[in-house]
Amino acid sequence: MLYSVDYLVSRLDWQQVVSAFIVLFAVIDVLGSTPIFISLQNQGRPVSAPKATLISGGLLVAFYFAGDILLRLFNVDIESFAVAGSLVIFLMSLEMILDVEIFKNTGPIKEATLVPVVFPLLAGPGSFTTLLSLRAEYATPNIMIGLVLNLVFVFCVLHATTRVERIISKSVIYLMRKFFGIILLAISVRLFTANLQSLLHHL
Repeated sequence: MLYSVDYLVSRLDWQQVVSAFIVLFAVIDVLGSTPIFISLQNQGRPVSAPKATLISGGLLVAFYFAGDILLRLFNVDIESFAVAGSLVIFLMSLEMILDVEIFKNTGPIKEATLVPVVFPLLAGPGSFTTLLSLRAEYATPNIMIGLVLNLVFVFCVLHATTRVERIISKSVIYLMRKFFGIILLAISVRLFTANLQSLLHHL
């Protein structure tokens, strides 16, 4: 799907860019995953920042555009997926707020850069669901800008994991996780109510 420069400029909305960035930032939660990256390094399993960032970005962009095709294949509209996605985001917010584990990673792959860093930490079910849920409300150029900004931040954190932990203490990361958990909770409620109204309107 290609867009002209005029189209991109006309659809540019910095409020949507900021909202998309914050939502994806909260879902990806790269700062909250910093202890995991450090643990992998201590185990002799260093993570390649460029490789992890590029693969994650490629997967997220591909799913954003191809996910719509998959939805049509299963005869699911974007509003229905957004409602389902809002429930997933709701559960993720409960994980962050209540310190409980709802989504468990029991996969057999142990390679560090791809698993668990790329999947599921950076480009996992939550990120995929969030992207398509945002698509129900925001323009594509704004979502893509928000995603790219997140990927830049992800690269910076992965590239300087040890220094990030020294700069940002574990207590600050913990508080940020709680704060963004509440933000996610509010966003999930808004996505649910907005798209549920759209679904009911079509009935």
